Amino acid sequence: MIDLQTMRRPLAAVLLCGMVATGLQGCLALAAGGTVVGTLSATDRRTLGSQTEDRTIMVKGETRIGNLVGDAGHVNVNSFNRKVLLTGEVRDAQMKEAVEREAAAIEGVQSVVNDLEVAGLSSITSRSNDALITGKVKASFVDAKDLFANSFKVVTERGVVYLMGRVTEREATRAAQVTAGVAGVRKVVKVFEYISEDELRQMSMSPQPQTR
Repeated sequence: MIDLQTMRRPLAAVLLCGMVATGLQGCLALAAGGTVVGTLSATDRRTLGSQTEDRTIMVKGETRIGNLVGDAGHVNVNSFNRKVLLTGEVRDAQMKEAVEREAAAIEGVQSVVNDLEVAGLSSITSRSNDALITGKVKASFVDAKDLFANSFKVVTERGVVYLMGRVTEREATRAAQVTAGVAGVRKVVKVFEYISEDELRQMSMSPQPQTR
């Protein structure tokens, strides 16, 4: 029989080491001949204003949509660079449309991706499994040598993994490949904002302050 506690230790170690390694990427870039290439690309690629606005959108969304849905649904609200992703379950098609309208009406929201399912509420076991999958995907990004883990937002719902972030086509394809290889992932959905390789290089040359 597999010892679940033993299994958790390696995953926790990978996540911890990944966070340390991600933090060191910027330091290594600075140490290499005084250049700052790689510093910003190792961090969140949104502006500080966008990060703050996304947090506000998520708080408002959870509150307003929670009041709208009540016990008749389970809706997760995620926002990245003012693009809102709706996942979870609702009672019927009318409620699904109402939730989307409510999300779109929040100040600052630029677009809404509505992937709500008309279905019964997911179980606690299902949601716990989704959280585990999210952790494994993030750990896999850290382990990948050609991806910057902090440039991606990972959301999992019923085994479906949604990837958000400001990335190049190359990074998007690679991230989807890595995610598809994680045990338990049923499907990968890309909800990216695409940037060019030139834009990525420019970002790397112009580091911005990081949020804590």
